[in-house]
Amino acid sequence: MTYKISRQAQTEMERRAISLSLVESVLENPQQILLERDGRKVYQSKVDFGNGKLFLLRVIVADDIDPKVVITVYRTTKIDKYWRQP
Repeated sequence: MTYKISRQAQTEMERRAISLSLVESVLENPQQILLERDGRKVYQSKVDFGNGKLFLLRVIVADDIDPKVVITVYRTTKIDKYWRQP
């Protein structure tokens, strides 16, 4: 996937200690892709950040443009809130 990372996403990745390799992993191989408002999609996967606790890593992407733009990135423990069952 060809994409750009917005300044906002870069700032949030640094602030939240989320590596580019983790973001790329979710973009290339997401466990789920959800439709959001304004033509955005959420690429998300359950990730262990090294302490044995699972987080949901959510990458918000504007993918109706070329190249796609990563708008923001965050992790949450509220997996049940965001995870969609098939």
